[in-house]
Amino acid sequence: MTIVLPVLFALAAGFVVLKYNKEGKTMPATVYLLQDRKGMAAQTGEWKEVQARFEKAITIARTNEEDIKSRLELAALFIQEARVTGNHMYYDVAAMKYVNEVLAKEPANFEGLIYQALIYLSQHHFAEGLAIAEKARVTNPDNAFIYGILTDANVELGNYKKAIAEADKMVSIRPDIRSYSRISYLREIHGDIPGAIEAMELAVDAGAPGDESTEWCRVQLGRLFEYEGDLQKAEECYNNSIQNRKQYGYAFAGLGRLAANKKEYDKAIGYYMQADTLVKDYVFREEMVDLYEESGHADKAKAIVQSLLDEMNKETKASTADENLGHYADRELALLYVKAGDLDKALEHALLEYKRRPKNIDVNETIAWVYYKRREGEKAVKYLEEALKTGSKNPNLLHKAELIYAMVGNNEKAKGYAKKG
Repeated sequence: MTIVLPVLFALAAGFVVLKYNKEGKTMPATVYLLQDRKGMAAQTGEWKEVQARFEKAITIARTNEEDIKSRLELAALFIQEARVTGNHMYYDVAAMKYVNEVLAKEPANFEGLIYQALIYLSQHHFAEGLAIAEKARVTNPDNAFIYGILTDANVELGNYKKAIAEADKMVSIRPDIRSYSRISYLREIHGDIPGAIEAMELAVDAGAPGDESTEWCRVQLGRLFEYEGDLQKAEECYNNSIQNRKQYGYAFAGLGRLAANKKEYDKAIGYYMQADTLVKDYVFREEMVDLYEESGHADKAKAIVQSLLDEMNKETKASTADENLGHYADRELALLYVKAGDLDKALEHALLEYKRRPKNIDVNETIAWVYYKRREGEKAVKYLEEALKTGSKNPNLLHKAELIYAMVGNNEKAKGYAKKG
């Protein structure tokens, strides 16, 4: 979910404007353009439509500094492209440029506030995103989508009861793919997998086949079937998703998981490699690390870990240097440092993430795992129990619970989680 900020686009566009920074020195204002999509994604009618919308909006924005509508359109296009391509570091900044221009002119602009909140969530600034979303709710309390943002922000901050209330409000206003998918996730993390499947099926049915949001939901449905042990239905979901949206990276990753489950490591790695060429998401290479280790290729696993750490640390430095970026990735870095065997660094990053959102179950799971790896079982249990508080049946969490309880000698609980997993 990252990548490099392309500084050359302003020059390529032949459109460079000077602005003043905080010190009063002139500097070029970057102009953000669409980046080329890869593979089949570049051949679709959807991509041609996006390009046409962009050209129309950028033309108006360049010639009319007061036009709000074109800037909102550019922000919406960039936010969507971030989701489609995974290139959040570039597109989040691009979108925020136009959002800030809108809000400078109209501080209470509802769409502008919604987009700003979405970008903050994308950058993992969850508390800031929640604050902006609350401000937007005051402006338009009957809009369903704002409750989706409020749901997401509260989930990430670990305010699960509040998230449920916001999702219920959302679905009562507009039962659609967005609200059903959020209901599904809340049911999932509370251990209701059949209920999560039911809601995600409604989400898929409510979406248009081939749309990125629909196929994302179809892939999530496949993952839920994996939890239930119905691997045939899971495979059907992934294959249908690939058929509906050619070369959909997350569907290939789903097939990779299924192949890994059968210990078909070469096949699984192939699927993840294919996914990695289609969408910019570190998770694909992280999964390959485990597959290489399990198949006896520790050298390849180590090389991938190091390359991921190099890239993520480079982007973290860029985020620190540029006030427009600021993407937090400490949980991801903590897990990578565990794989690298640097447990001091892993703990450092895990605690940084915990400081921001101490009630989130995924963050607590991460710290518990770091302490387990450090052979500090009693500390691990403290955070594990917080991670288990919603009753999640995520197999990875249950496996970690089994190992941690066994480490501290609580064999009864260890066996209980072994059965659940």
